[in-house]
Amino acid sequence: MTRPRFIPVYVGTAAFGCPAERSSAIVVAVAMLASLLTTSCSRKPESAPLPKPTAFGAAIVESSGGKQFAQTGALLPQPVVVQVNDAQGTAVAGALVEFAALPGVTFDPETGLTDSSGQLTTIVSLGGMAGRYELVATTTDKSNKKVELKIEEIALGYQQALGRHLNDQYCERCHNPESTVERVSNYDNLEIKPHPFTEGDTLNKISDADLTAIISHGGPALNKSALMPAWGNTLSKSDIQALISYIRAISDPPSRSAGPVYAKD
Repeated sequence: MTRPRFIPVYVGTAAFGCPAERSSAIVVAVAMLASLLTTSCSRKPESAPLPKPTAFGAAIVESSGGKQFAQTGALLPQPVVVQVNDAQGTAVAGALVEFAALPGVTFDPETGLTDSSGQLTTIVSLGGMAGRYELVATTTDKSNKKVELKIEEIALGYQQALGRHLNDQYCERCHNPESTVERVSNYDNLEIKPHPFTEGDTLNKISDADLTAIISHGGPALNKSALMPAWGNTLSKSDIQALISYIRAISDPPSRSAGPVYAKD
């Protein structure tokens, strides 16, 4: 008795008995794979339903977390905290808050209900481009009308982040009046108070060339305070450029060279 002849087929390596069978099987396999990929890509992740509010406010305000600085793509140092109030300014618990921004900015959580103090806290990661990011926190009032709060955060590019590091190392102790656990401010001990680097009203009027001269040769180079030392022997030209780039990035109000503003339409 003659045994039936079997044609071997190996999934993946696809060894077939003849060219025609091999070609036909490959076409079928490719079609099945394409169908699977198309089906998989066409499925959109289901969004979680929004929590149901138990109360409604009339206003939403920033409690903390605005105008922070972080490197592009990084988490903000502190969370953003918002509060929902009623028309009398009393905190409202159980109000729905939604956070939004341009793609690339993430919130954790993106939505939630305010706690017993009327607040909701979210952890924010900025986008991958340097500039100012506008975050929008939204709640609704009793008439279902949206009430918005806009919060600005600053993403630092590589040069600006280097400038921030130099600021922390050489400048912060005198130019920042606030003391921290890591750094005691010398600001109050100085007879002539240095300008904080966020003081855009003053620093925006000083050109990059003049800032370079002051940082390099000290305050007397431009008839400024002699308490400002010369850093030209400590900082390289590229260091000074990075420091000025950082100053421009964080100025308030923004300088003309502060970078683009990324806002949700």
